[in-house]
Amino acid sequence: MQVKRVQDYISKEWFDETDGSYFERLNSRLQVLLRKDYPDLKGHDFISNISLLDYRLVFLDEVISNANEKNEHVRETVHDVTKSLLYEDQDIQEQLDSRITFGQKVADEVARFGGSWTFILSFIAFMGIWMGMNVVQPFGIAFDKYPFILLNLALSTLAAVQAPLIMMSQNRASDYDRLQARNDYHVNKQSKEEIRLLHEKIDHLVQQDQSDLLTIQKLQTEMLMAVSQQVEKISDDIRILKEMRLERETHEDKDN
Repeated sequence: MQVKRVQDYISKEWFDETDGSYFERLNSRLQVLLRKDYPDLKGHDFISNISLLDYRLVFLDEVISNANEKNEHVRETVHDVTKSLLYEDQDIQEQLDSRITFGQKVADEVARFGGSWTFILSFIAFMGIWMGMNVVQPFGIAFDKYPFILLNLALSTLAAVQAPLIMMSQNRASDYDRLQARNDYHVNKQSKEEIRLLHEKIDHLVQQDQSDLLTIQKLQTEMLMAVSQQVEKISDDIRILKEMRLERETHEDKDN
């Protein structure tokens, strides 16, 4: 099948139709670049790959530059949003301990001791000794005879004092849980936002960068084709020159 020969609008040389492209089929950005130098270009004008090489290089630089600008913009946006959402993780226990009062320390120690086996066993032993001494009367003295009214008063007094102290300790525990829950909320909120921004950045890289990469690959392929055609043309010229030289030398030998 014979390939149609067309004239290049720029170089005015003749090429096979497969060695270039018509102006109307070119990328819109390439058309803009060409019209800057050749405003009279029409859609049916043919331009060879060799003539398009420099314009494709300019277009390639623009694509890479635009891609870098977009990536930088996304990076700055993510940085700004992350900075605005920045929340410093806090040690709640350290905050509460830094402003604890003497009364709260006493309440914590009482609640800690009152909820231990040491307190239970010690208290059982104390009541046993108390009741035993008043029943057996080893020294002949009963300072709190049955039904142990003084012991009941002591137990009531202890319960009346111990209960508010335990409540104070529980209130501190509630404050700790509330502050810890608030801290966890802010940390989780920041993590969620960072993950969302990360997904958006990945989506941008997948969608936009992939499109730019395909454009770059297409331009590189077209430029390689143009370079190959130039190399092929130079090889043909060298071959023709060699044939002409060989033919001339043959004629000279015959003449001699």
